[in-house]
Amino acid sequence: MQSFGCRATQADGAALDRQLAAQGLNPANSALEADLVVLNTCTVTAAADQDARASIRRIHRENPDAKIMVTGCYAQRAPQEIAALPGVTWVVGNSHKHRVAEIAAQAQFRNQYPSEEYAAAQGEVQPVSQQNFVSLETVSLSAPAITLVGDIFAHTELIAAPVFAGDTIGEKTRPNLKVQDGCDNRCSFCIIPSVRSQSRSMALERVIEEANALVAAGYREIVLSGINLGRWGRDFQPQQRFEQLVRALLEHTDIEKIRISSVEPMDWTDELIALVAGSPRIAKHAHVPLQSGSDCILRRMHRKYRPWHYAEKIRKIHEAMPDAAIGADVMVGFPGESDDLFEESRSFIEHLPFTYLHVFTYSSRPGTPSAAMPDQVPVHVARERNRVLRELVAEKNRAFRQSFVGQSLEVITLQAGGDGWTEALSDNYLQVKIAGQHDPNMMMRVGIADLEEDGVLGIVQQ
Repeated sequence: MQSFGCRATQADGAALDRQLAAQGLNPANSALEADLVVLNTCTVTAAADQDARASIRRIHRENPDAKIMVTGCYAQRAPQEIAALPGVTWVVGNSHKHRVAEIAAQAQFRNQYPSEEYAAAQGEVQPVSQQNFVSLETVSLSAPAITLVGDIFAHTELIAAPVFAGDTIGEKTRPNLKVQDGCDNRCSFCIIPSVRSQSRSMALERVIEEANALVAAGYREIVLSGINLGRWGRDFQPQQRFEQLVRALLEHTDIEKIRISSVEPMDWTDELIALVAGSPRIAKHAHVPLQSGSDCILRRMHRKYRPWHYAEKIRKIHEAMPDAAIGADVMVGFPGESDDLFEESRSFIEHLPFTYLHVFTYSSRPGTPSAAMPDQVPVHVARERNRVLRELVAEKNRAFRQSFVGQSLEVITLQAGGDGWTEALSDNYLQVKIAGQHDPNMMMRVGIADLEEDGVLGIVQQ
């Protein structure tokens, strides 16, 4: 089982691992030793598609006897493209991802599908059936791949399990807990709603149950994640708010630290900001997607806020938590982004208290409105803009780190490194090194002594 892409995809993969184990399937040590390889794909960029295709080709080349099952977002978006690759035996879209373990366990299929059940299916769909089975051993690797891809907007399942960010020594820390999937926004560049369906939330009771199970297993910090996390609870009747989920975790679990992953600017309400700022059990870290600091580009992107709205949210977060890490996703090279509009975005970013950015070069996605827009930006221009923003934020990041030299920070240990130090992550999202060898998953307060020359990791002493 291999997963590509975002935290949500990793959480889907963890759930599939759990389901495959429940079916009695044992994981292989590597794809080279596996009889069946499941690839859980991403399709947010062309590079993500390319990575998946490269993995499929490599697995087939190195282990030609393995059956390959491809699922996830790329499988949902372009099943026929994947089915044509040598070595692919099954393509299972997100619409049927919840049946991957059943398919793998049974490894039995029939050749026809009931048209009334799959009338809205994309391409030629061959679903699992309870009759006319064909055993795994008799599936021909040279035959066309069997596809199981249906209407994603009829999909109501939400599968997820904690995903563990860990180390190289066998211990695991900071599990990601996916509590929401799908998106109701229609950003003009984004393919995700078309491959993950509408927003849907994990029931509050189940979130509490999963969090308490992690506490019982000894974990100290959890990371809440989702495709559009701030929309958690809006699909319930009556509606609930993301702040209610966070408050319930504080009230009904003993988790020591809750870290909130990406939340859209319109969902950073005054109540949520006050809750994060006021609780020592919530990490002082806000990731607020921006995409562009140009009002014109935001409108072309169909984003639901204007630059001044965004700036107001960031300033409120910074005023409430001056030491918080504040990050954003930013896209460069969107169609129509002229030199002047890019400079507008760069200047906007320069004047806000960001401590890090995730900078992406625009990647045209087939089927999205932006793919057909005029004034596509040349790749070499977009890449140069990417470099400019990365250099800008590197300066901001170093200044942020430097401001903590001589201070103390609360950290959670991640893994032991060489030369007598241990890697850790601070409450406000700083990677640090602690003098001495320490076990993972330990909470401690350390004093910052210095920065490494490249400014990437802080050298700390107890």
